[in-house]
Amino acid sequence: MSDRTMARQVLLFIWFLSLSSALGQVSYSIPEEMAKGSLVGNIAQDLGLDLKRLKSGKARIYTGDSAEYIELNKERGVLLIKERIDREALCGQTTPCALHLQITLENPMEFYSVTIEIVDVNDNFPFFAVKEIKFDISESSLTGAKFVLETAVDDDVGLNGVQSYFLHPADHFILKTQDMPDGSKNVEMILQKPLDREKQQHISLLLTAVDGGDPQMSGTIPIVITIEDANDNAPVCYLPVYKTSVAENSPKGTILTAVQASDADQGQNGKIEYHISKSSGGATNLFEIDRDEGVLRLSGDTDYERINHFQIDVQARDPGRHSDTCKVIVDVIDVNDNKPVINIMSKSNTLSEDSKPGTAVTMLNVQDSDSGENGKVQCSINDNIPFKLKSTNNNFFSLVTDGDLDRERVSDYNISVTCADEGVPSLSSSVTLSLQITDVNDNAPVFDKSSYEASVQENNTPGFSIFTVNARDADFNQNARVSYILDDTSVNGVPVSSLVSISADSGVIHAVRSFDYEQIKDFQFRVKAQDGGSPPLSSNVSVKIMIQDQNDNAPQVLYPVQSGASVVAEIVPRSADVGYLVTKVVAVDADSDVGYLVTKVVAVDVDSGQNAWLSYKLQKATDRALFEVGLQNGEIRTVRQVTDKDAVKQRLTVVVEDNGQPSRSATVNVNVAVADSFPEVLSEFTDFPHDKDYNDNLTFYLVLALAVVSFLFIVSIIAILQSVLNFDLSGTRTVPNQNRSTEEPDVSAEWMYEVGFLQVHTGVLAEEPQV
Repeated sequence: MSDRTMARQVLLFIWFLSLSSALGQVSYSIPEEMAKGSLVGNIAQDLGLDLKRLKSGKARIYTGDSAEYIELNKERGVLLIKERIDREALCGQTTPCALHLQITLENPMEFYSVTIEIVDVNDNFPFFAVKEIKFDISESSLTGAKFVLETAVDDDVGLNGVQSYFLHPADHFILKTQDMPDGSKNVEMILQKPLDREKQQHISLLLTAVDGGDPQMSGTIPIVITIEDANDNAPVCYLPVYKTSVAENSPKGTILTAVQASDADQGQNGKIEYHISKSSGGATNLFEIDRDEGVLRLSGDTDYERINHFQIDVQARDPGRHSDTCKVIVDVIDVNDNKPVINIMSKSNTLSEDSKPGTAVTMLNVQDSDSGENGKVQCSINDNIPFKLKSTNNNFFSLVTDGDLDRERVSDYNISVTCADEGVPSLSSSVTLSLQITDVNDNAPVFDKSSYEASVQENNTPGFSIFTVNARDADFNQNARVSYILDDTSVNGVPVSSLVSISADSGVIHAVRSFDYEQIKDFQFRVKAQDGGSPPLSSNVSVKIMIQDQNDNAPQVLYPVQSGASVVAEIVPRSADVGYLVTKVVAVDADSDVGYLVTKVVAVDVDSGQNAWLSYKLQKATDRALFEVGLQNGEIRTVRQVTDKDAVKQRLTVVVEDNGQPSRSATVNVNVAVADSFPEVLSEFTDFPHDKDYNDNLTFYLVLALAVVSFLFIVSIIAILQSVLNFDLSGTRTVPNQNRSTEEPDVSAEWMYEVGFLQVHTGVLAEEPQV
C-alpha cells in the first residue's frame, strides 16, 4: 500500500482517535497491516493518567482470548502495534472489526476499556472460486436470454470489495449486475445477438472483476461457451429468496427448505437440476441440495458463535445449461452450548484481618459466547463468608470484603466463585480463590487458669523450680510470642523478687532463696504475660505460693523443768489408787504452733501436720510396774496400788517424740516422791540426785519458769490436801474415803488449769490456745 493511501486512511479516521467517555473508555481507529511498533494512541494522555501511575499500578493489558496485537509502553504511556494485524484473518467479512482490550492498574485496582477499530485497506485481489465457466447454449436461445455467472470473492470489505465486472469481447453478450439485499451483486450474462452454431460452435470470453480500492485490483476468469441446438427456455425459480432457520448443533440431515423452479420446455429439455453455487463460499461444506427435488439439508455442524447467518445461491438448470438463481437465507439460532469463561484479571493472595469492609481482593471478567439470555451471566460466591461480589460494568466483577475479618477464627478462605448464564438449561463455571488472612495484634495473652496455687517444701535450694504458669495468645507469630514478667510488689515488707523469679520465655517460677516455714507460711504475688506485638498487649494473674513444713525441729520440754540447781519432785500419796494422776509432761517443739493443745499435753510445733504430733514414752523408771505415761497426752499415772514397800524416791525418764520423718525426740527426768506427809517429802527431797542430763540450751524464759515450778510444787501440795478434803481444783467431786478420784476432771475446768499452768511456767501463752 502506498504512502498516499496510508495517509488518506489515517486522515479518514483521525476523528476517531482519543475518543473517550466518562466511564473510563477510550476508542481508536487504525488501518490494518500497520508495521510493528507503530503508534496506536497516547493512552496515558487520553485517560488522564500520569506515567508514574502506570508504573506504580503495574499497568498491563488484558486481551481475553484474542491474540496480543497491541502492547503498552509504560515508559511513554502509549499503545503500540505488537503484531501485524490482518483484518481479514481477524474478522472476515464482519464489520466493523474491532479489538476490545482492558487496561488494569493495582494499588488501588482500576480498569479501563479500550476499543480499537481495525480499518480495512485494499490488500486483497478479487478472485473466482472456479478456474473457468462453461456454458452449453442452444443456438435457438433468444436475444435477452440470461446466464448467471459465478461472482468473484474479495476478502476486503466496503469500497475495497468487488465493485464492478467487465466482459470481453462483447460481440454476443453483455453483462448485467444486480445489487442484492445483502449488499452482494448478482452478475448475469445476457445474449444480445442470436447465435449460429454453424458459423461459430465455441465462443471464448474473459470476465474481469474490479474492486474499488486505490489503486484498483482485479481478477479474471475465462468463459467457454459451447453452442447447442434447440433448448430455448430457461428454468424460472418460484421465489427469488427463500428464508429458513436452524438451531446450532442440529444433527446432519436436518431439512431446511425446498427450492422449486419451472421450465417451459418439455421432455428432456425441461428437466431441472438444482445445484448450490460455489460462490456461496463456506456454505457448500455445510449444506447440500437434492438435485432432482431441490430439498436443502444440513450436511455439517453449525456454530452460532462462529457464523450465525448464511446466504446460499441455488441454481436451477435445464440440460441446455439454461438456469435461474435464487437465494436461500439461513439464520442460525443460538442454543446455550457455551459455559461462562471466568478470567482472573487481578488478584490478592493475602489480606490483613483489620481490612475495612469494601476492600477489593480480586477483579474478574466473565465472558459467555452465547447471545441473548444465553449470554447473560450472574455470578455468586459461597455463603457465610465476609465477602461479596460487586458488579462493575460489562461483565466485570470485583470481590470485596463485606464484614469484619478475624484471623483467630478463620485464617484462610477458599472462595468459590460460580458464574451461571440464564439459558435453559443454565450452564455454569466455577473458580476457587485462595485467600490468606494476615495477623494483627488484637488479642491479649490469656492464662490457662484464673489464679494459681503451688507449694514448695521449706529448706529448698535456691533456684529450685516451683511450678510453671502458662498463657496463650490467639494471635500469630511475633504477635503470639508471650513473655512473662514478675510484678515486683512486696510481701511483709520484702520485695517479692527477693523470694521468687520467673523465666521470661517459659513462665517457670524459681525460688530465689531457701524458705523457712517457721518464718513465712505463704505469700502471694502477680505475674504479667505480655505479647510481642506493637503495641504489646498483656494480662495479669494472681499466684499463691504455700510453704510446706519439714520436720526440722526437735521437741523441747517445758515441764518438768530440768535444772542442775535444784530438784523438783512430784508427790504421790501411798493411798493413791490405780490411775492416779501424778503429773503431766509439757513439751515444746519448734515444729508446733504456740498454744497447740493435744488432749492433756500442751505442745508447740512450728511445723504442721504430722510433724506437730507428739507422743510420750516411758524410757526408764525406778519401778516400771508402778507408773505409766499416756502415749498421746503425756500424763503420768499409777498403774497399780501404791504400797508401803515402794521406795519414796522414784525416778522416771520420759521420751517425747514428734511424728515427722525422720522423727525427732527429747528426754525429760521426772522425780516422784511416794509419801503421805509433807515433812516426809521434805526429808527425802534433798536426797534426790541432781539430774546431769538437763538441756543446757533452754532459753532464758525457761530458767525463769524454774522459779514458777517451785511455786506450783507448793500449789500441788495444797491440791493433795484439798483432795483429802474431797475438793478437786478441776471442779470434780470424788467418792469419800478415797485419796484420789479416778474420774476425768471437768474439761473446762481442767482446760483452765492447764492454760494457767503454761502461763505460769512458760510465760508464753497470752491468750486461749486453739484445740
